[in-house]
Amino acid sequence: MKKTLIALCTSLCVLSCTTQQPRQMAELTGWDKVPEILKNINEPVFPDAVFNILDYGAQSDTTFDSRKAILDAINTCNLSGGGKVLIPAGTYKLNGPLVLKSHVNLHLEKGARLEFSTNPSDYLPMVLTKWEGTECYNYSPFIYSYQCVDVALTGEGVIDGNGAAVFNGWRQLQNPAMQKLRQMGNDSVPVYQRVFGEGHYLRPCMIQFFGCKNVLVDGVQIYDSPFWIIHPVYCDNVIVRNVYIDGQNYNNDGCDPESSTNVLIENVHFNVGDDGIAIKSGRDQDGWRVGQATENVIIRNCHFSQWAITIGSEMSGGVRDIYIEDCKIDSCRNGIYFKSNMDRGGFFENLYMRRITADICLWGMVNFRTDYHGYRGGNYPTLFRNITIEDVVCNRVDSVALMANGIPEAKLYNITLRNIDVKSAPKATQMRNVENLVLDNVRVNGKLVEEAEE
Repeated sequence: MKKTLIALCTSLCVLSCTTQQPRQMAELTGWDKVPEILKNINEPVFPDAVFNILDYGAQSDTTFDSRKAILDAINTCNLSGGGKVLIPAGTYKLNGPLVLKSHVNLHLEKGARLEFSTNPSDYLPMVLTKWEGTECYNYSPFIYSYQCVDVALTGEGVIDGNGAAVFNGWRQLQNPAMQKLRQMGNDSVPVYQRVFGEGHYLRPCMIQFFGCKNVLVDGVQIYDSPFWIIHPVYCDNVIVRNVYIDGQNYNNDGCDPESSTNVLIENVHFNVGDDGIAIKSGRDQDGWRVGQATENVIIRNCHFSQWAITIGSEMSGGVRDIYIEDCKIDSCRNGIYFKSNMDRGGFFENLYMRRITADICLWGMVNFRTDYHGYRGGNYPTLFRNITIEDVVCNRVDSVALMANGIPEAKLYNITLRNIDVKSAPKATQMRNVENLVLDNVRVNGKLVEEAEE
């Protein structure tokens, strides 16, 4: 029975966020498609009712655990038909995760601060989650929502994960469990048997929406995450806006939409220790098993203090119809980074990026990489096609300005680089196995690049 229920839950997650595209939308191409995508992205609407956590016993006191009081307010809000769960100004200690429910807007007033426990056992019992692209049971994300409708995290308050104290050190201990989980995914071991948690050192996410519809994260400040920071999985209609994210721990990706549709990320400031935004859709065989692409994603007006925009590497379900514009990068390894390897399969298609400025990129302003680390010896090339990057200015690259390296078994198709200006770089291009490459007004070191070098 347990096996049947888990399989049913996983299937429902996928079915709930698989959308049928109207015929007229499918016929649109390039930036003309953005207005149609935006019609399917809308803020969730909540009743006017307010549930103040102080009325349920919460205390602004770092020695008092306010978790039960906040959960009671969330449950009452949900059972009453929805509304706003209000976190007033003050500092509230939480010895464990917050579980959000349908029709609940968890709202942090200015001056409110949630301080999460550093004790790993507080994040048990385990929940169904995704860890680096593979489904499993593991420690609960600090804020977790499972198969909910109309759910939000809003306000001007602060969420502090205190991840550096204990969880950041788990990276040196995680390898046995990480390899075991990846092998389980490759071997199609049933998800209910992929049980980790205590003793396995797989760090939990900070905020994860799993199989949800109509999701909003707006205005909050997020610090010191134990792992990935905002992680929508199998979701539809997601908005992340006006958020400040500061996480310098290992693998502190800022926002990783995974196997999700109709996603808007805008006006977000990323100051993180790993990819600012990483678009994903599952890892290897586990991604193929689910088969849910990430599609119809709009990213605009975002600021990346360090690190920047990545697509991959866990993208085996495919990534399509991505639109990125008007973003600023201060310093990063790669400005725009596509990464995969011969294990991944999947596809990148119909990706459009424009009006991006960068100061310093250590490795490259644009980098298509087909040999990303983690390769396990497969023979499942990723399809790259129909990708346009234009109106980009970068002051300095310390390696190769523009890289697009396919392999004979996995060529890159229909790549257009237009109006690109890299002011300074030791080498202009490194490109091979690209079919229908267009270089239109590409300049490096003040010189027009008309042919790519290998």
